[in-house]
Amino acid sequence: MYCSVPGNRSSKTFKPKKNIPEGSHQYELLKHAEATLGSGNLRMAVMLPEGEDLNEWVAVNTVDFFNQINMLYGTITDFCTEESCPVMSAGPKYEYHWADGTNIKKPIKCSAPKYIDYLMTWVQDQLDDETLFPSKIGVPFKRNFMSVAKTILKRLFRVYAHIYHQHFDSVMQLQEEAHLNTSFKHFIFFVQEFNLIDRKELAPLQELIEKLTTKDR
Repeated sequence: MYCSVPGNRSSKTFKPKKNIPEGSHQYELLKHAEATLGSGNLRMAVMLPEGEDLNEWVAVNTVDFFNQINMLYGTITDFCTEESCPVMSAGPKYEYHWADGTNIKKPIKCSAPKYIDYLMTWVQDQLDDETLFPSKIGVPFKRNFMSVAKTILKRLFRVYAHIYHQHFDSVMQLQEEAHLNTSFKHFIFFVQEFNLIDRKELAPLQELIEKLTTKDR
């Protein structure tokens, strides 16, 4: 939904873009989202379009946020290394340990690039699962879809939090701060609109969230 950004990207942590099939209903929804985003009113852009299914709207936007974060993180992979970021953190108070409940059941402490690689690979696996994210019209969403989507968004938030806390200088150096802020603001308005992430999970960026969202009340 945001233009592609040139720059060196590590193929290991920068995942392929997830495409929504052209001509599908979800593709039409994505186009609707792009058109309303173009109006500049993010509060309105995140609202469920009239007559649309909430699960489908959340699915389309989750794929879009994955692509945006993928691209944003891809611009700073040269700065996010085992040496610079030996732990996955969002400032001094917040540290994340990885577990996916399947391959890694007990949370492990690992570097930020390793954590983000695990995270993005896990998200990609969920998005590629047709039983969870059906791309065909008429295929129903599973009953646990919303809880999976919430977990995906909660984990994607951690990548934003890490970028803001540990790499904002690099983002400014690359003159990408406006792009990052717009993407994050869109993400926050969306999760707030449908109550998709617990407030305590958003704590690492609470001040920024208040600053970005109060202007639009």
